[in-house]
Amino acid sequence: MKTLQDYIDKLNSLNFKEMYNNDFFWTWDKTDDELEAVFTVADALRFMREHNISTKVFESGLGISIFRDNSTRTRFSFASACNLLGLEVQDLDEKKSQIAHGETVRETANMVSFMADVIGIRDDMYIGKGHAYQKEFMDSVTEGNQDGILEQRPTLVNLQCDVDHPTQCMADMLHIIHEFGGVENLKGKKIAMSWAYSPSYGKPLSVPQGVIGLMTRFGMDVVLAHPDGYDVMPEVEEIARKNAQASGGSFTKTNSMEEAFKDADIVYPKSWAPFAAMEKRTNLYGEGDFDGIDKLEKELLAQNAEHKDWACTEELMKTTRNGKALYLHCLPADITGVSCETGEVDASVFDRYRIPLYKEASFKPYVIAAMIMLSKFENPQDILKKLEVKAAPRIMA
Repeated sequence: MKTLQDYIDKLNSLNFKEMYNNDFFWTWDKTDDELEAVFTVADALRFMREHNISTKVFESGLGISIFRDNSTRTRFSFASACNLLGLEVQDLDEKKSQIAHGETVRETANMVSFMADVIGIRDDMYIGKGHAYQKEFMDSVTEGNQDGILEQRPTLVNLQCDVDHPTQCMADMLHIIHEFGGVENLKGKKIAMSWAYSPSYGKPLSVPQGVIGLMTRFGMDVVLAHPDGYDVMPEVEEIARKNAQASGGSFTKTNSMEEAFKDADIVYPKSWAPFAAMEKRTNLYGEGDFDGIDKLEKELLAQNAEHKDWACTEELMKTTRNGKALYLHCLPADITGVSCETGEVDASVFDRYRIPLYKEASFKPYVIAAMIMLSKFENPQDILKKLEVKAAPRIMA
């Protein structure tokens, strides 16, 4: 059984100095040591909570959340992470702000960042917009700090953009690490990141892109499967190829869900919209062409309906490694016969994996808290040690 000192020792062996006072935009911006530091701090914080050791590293300060798309798990995970560390949470509801009256991003960023330690932003709706908004927001607070408006520069946690969903994919990865008994056991494991049918349209590409951009870092055999025409961003595919080459794994593509699932150790069936269609959708919104948007939606729903056979069924799961592949999903899943008539996954498959799925989601608050802690404390291992020493008399009693 691990002790808190084990996590501290691990952190002492890693180089993550560049994370201090820096933002977390994409996983592929981070080194292997930095990713491992996130996993290690996340596990340490979970260990501390399980053993009733205080994790309050802030005496005051705010975590600002900005959700430009709907959210359940990530919204509550961000709030939980801030609370775990001692930060209060303030959510920016843009409908209640002065943005409608012409307030600029620069002004909003500075006005909400007084006494803020971290900014969490979700902006995943439009290709070419989400990451750009996050960058503009953080450039504005950097300027505010340099101009003496903000006494410190808050750091960013990307809670999902149009390119990557790092908190989700890091939580997925930490779940995989625990399920397979350590990072060292992942080399050669096959993971199928597969498109699956959904009766809705316009789902972001950031989850499949985040998965192929991260899982290829660990020597795994990553397969991206989707019907013809449901491509993701080519630049992210290139990142996945380079990662696989560097890690000794592989990255392949197929238009067959069956091929992807065959002998897979892990499967991740999830719907997303075609990259080209999402680009078109962004342009239509920019032009204010709402008739064109309605037409595109009907076209995409009809296109989706041609691929209802792309579903995670009991029969397909039997073709995975020993018929027992680990099933992943970012939730909520489109469950056939439960949340929709026909969807991404059979109800019996989902129900069998429900507990592991909820455990998968439970890693996200700790991952977010770890990202915050690594960006705000230069030597988090020293902070963890002080918290352990402080708690020791109370625990012994």
